[in-house]
Amino acid sequence: MYEWLVYIHVLATFAFLLTHGVSSVVALRLRGQRDPALARAWMLIYYDNGIYYGALYGSLLVLLLTGIISAFMGRWWGHGWIWLSLALLIGIIVSMTFIGAMHYTKVRKALGLPYLERWEAQPAIDPAPLEEIAALLANSPAITLAVIGFGGIAVILWLMMFKPF
Repeated sequence: MYEWLVYIHVLATFAFLLTHGVSSVVALRLRGQRDPALARAWMLIYYDNGIYYGALYGSLLVLLLTGIISAFMGRWWGHGWIWLSLALLIGIIVSMTFIGAMHYTKVRKALGLPYLERWEAQPAIDPAPLEEIAALLANSPAITLAVIGFGGIAVILWLMMFKPF
């Protein structure tokens, strides 16, 4: 049973990374975009798809649950690597959500798309001037988010594979 849980945990991780890769591609493509119509289209690929969100957060939930159950079954809670892995995952989620949400809410609002304010849906307003949109797109945190996400997952993978402490 333990091996199956680990298998499902790794599979859920792949599913999460696959679905989250969409947002990474969109974020990286938006950095060089100067046409507001194309920027809107890129934003709509990722941000207005309920099925995408279900797959993204569903796989994250399965990843967390199978990881926690596997840690109990493997009696890993007495080891530091499991706690550091969990802390890193939480840190990655919080930092990427905070950095990404702050920036891409401004982008959505500037592009004249519906946006969130204090986690509540807001209707679209008139688009901002082209210069403001260009500045927001040029100052994208996409690279920072990619480094946090990829670097953090690489460290978690190392901890899980080698269990150094």
